[in-house]
This record gives sequence, C-alpha cells and structure tokens, in this order.
Amino acid sequence: MHTFLLDHIALSVKNVNESIAFYQKVLQLKEIKNTASSSKTRWLSFGDGKQLHLIPRPDAEIKTNKAVHFALSTYDLKSFKEHLKTLEINYSDWRDTTEKNYIRDDGIEQVYFQDPNGYWIEINNG
Repeated sequence: MHTFLLDHIALSVKNVNESIAFYQKVLQLKEIKNTASSSKTRWLSFGDGKQLHLIPRPDAEIKTNKAVHFALSTYDLKSFKEHLKTLEINYSDWRDTTEKNYIRDDGIEQVYFQDPNGYWIEINNG
C-alpha cells in the first residue's frame, strides 16, 4: 500500500499577477521561489511544504463548477467570513442557501468563493 501526502495544487490562470495578489490578500499566502524552472509560473506556500502553483495561461479556457474545488480548514470560520465581507468577496454555502450557513451531516460548516479565474475555493471549520 502506498502512502501519499499532498504536495501542491496547480492552477492555470489568465493573469498570474492578479492571481498572486488575490491569494496573498484573501488567503494571506506567502510567495516562495519557483525552484523547478525559470518559467513565469509562480508559487505560493500554504505552510508545511504545501504549495499553490499558478501557471500563466492567458489564452486558456477555464471551465469550473462548485464541485471542482480545493478546500482549506480554519479554526475560526466566523472571522474568515468577516474577512471575506471586508474584502467584498461574495461567498455561498454548498446549497446556496440565503443564510449561507448550511452545515453538513457531519457538523462541518463550509463556505465557497471564487478566485479571479473562476476556480472555487472551500473554507471549512473541519
């Protein structure tokens, strides 16, 4: 049996500078050196060696839906939702309820929002 650990998430983005600014502002990720190549791909750190790679593809057609997303957990979801409101970033819950407070059967609350390219991001209190 193999054991796997998450290494990185890679996203094609139309404007890498805009995407870097978004992820630094919203998720407060720190930019780190792209050690793989001298390409224009830029890397951000989630911490613990986990990374987000933003690959410039200005002509790419990006199709998304909420079921295709990456998820992060926080111990203070309430504060993060306030952070999104301060940044004027619209978010929803999984079911798009008016109150945006749907809680899964296992007790986890989650919110979803999109980055400048339309990728969905889930933040939960898991």
